[in-house]
Amino acid sequence: MFDDAWLTDLLRARGGLLTDAGVASELAATLAARSPVVDGTGAVTRELLAALADTWERGWQPADVVHAARKEATAAAVPLVVALIAEDARRTDAAARAPEAWLEQLRELGVAAAGDPDPGVVGAWQRREGRPPLDAWRTVLRLAGLLRTTARLEVLVPPPSRWGPGTRRAAAAAPDDARVLRRIRALLAKAESTEFPDEAEALTAKAQELMTRHAVDTALLAGGPQARTDVATRRVHVEDPYVQAKVQLLGAVADANGVRLVWYRGLGIATLVGVAADLDAVELLFTSLLLQVGQALGAAERAAGRRSASRAFRRAFLLGYAGRIGERLTSARERATREAAAEQGVDLLPVLRSRQVAVDDAFAELFPRVRSSRSRASVDGSGFWAGRIAADSADVGTRRAHLR
Repeated sequence: MFDDAWLTDLLRARGGLLTDAGVASELAATLAARSPVVDGTGAVTRELLAALADTWERGWQPADVVHAARKEATAAAVPLVVALIAEDARRTDAAARAPEAWLEQLRELGVAAAGDPDPGVVGAWQRREGRPPLDAWRTVLRLAGLLRTTARLEVLVPPPSRWGPGTRRAAAAAPDDARVLRRIRALLAKAESTEFPDEAEALTAKAQELMTRHAVDTALLAGGPQARTDVATRRVHVEDPYVQAKVQLLGAVADANGVRLVWYRGLGIATLVGVAADLDAVELLFTSLLLQVGQALGAAERAAGRRSASRAFRRAFLLGYAGRIGERLTSARERATREAAAEQGVDLLPVLRSRQVAVDDAFAELFPRVRSSRSRASVDGSGFWAGRIAADSADVGTRRAHLR
């Protein structure tokens, strides 16, 4: 056995010591030989919860931490970090005090925000998962290293230390917003399920037109260009592989809908800034397009044969697809705006410009030092053009359904 002070010092190690897989494995072997039961005294639970609390203070949210654990630690770390988040929620009385955005992430993670605290979360995780001592200790050390070295992010949702007893919850989505999002989701579900690229592209364009029409209607109902526009933020997690190319696709969807984006390079995390309903729609459309581009890439590789099955081809395909999708979505947005203006008999430019100014101002306030960048890496030409062709397989300019 070893004393808690020694173990505490180890779990508080900084400088990236525990993020090194080799070092973590060597230390885990030593710990497993001396104590096959992880967290017999509760010290590991205390230290991991303290590290998690520090991570909240650096701007991280529950879904961000789970994403990082999956990306940087090991798959085994995900159930452990979810269990720790659940314990943190119980100890901070999140059910009664947390902002709605925080609670929504807890719900998506399957975390119960209420209940009695459990001082032995880590030990319970080891027993529940059936982890052998070496594996369990290695997972604990890698997770401790991750939590101790998380970068500082912008605080988008107040952390538990700032909740207080009377935290004001964000208002729920308006009924009209929910109705439109259901219709967008239904269109995209059809696009994902069809085997015909032309139909998928047409359905995606219809979803974009519906998003545009809803944005126009909302802006008009707000009372004109001087009306207040409520701007929100959202984090989107982009998974490996080809993160940069996928972020390009997310950026194309965001740009076409008046949403600003900043990407934390290396973390696979993007922050969106825009009107709340637009953020919901952008996230939906991006998720759908990821599925669609995966199907299109598979078809392109089968058509081209083995010569196309390379990382360079796939990355270039995604970049070409993203660029062309951005052009098509922007075209669909402009067309829907013109048609809405004709139907309403008003000049929409001042209204939409005011809406965009509100988003741009909020973005500049949140990210005053952000710089735009453009990738200069070379791309596989055949993959790039194959991606553009896949994104251009239907003439959506001549296909339009009644949206209202």
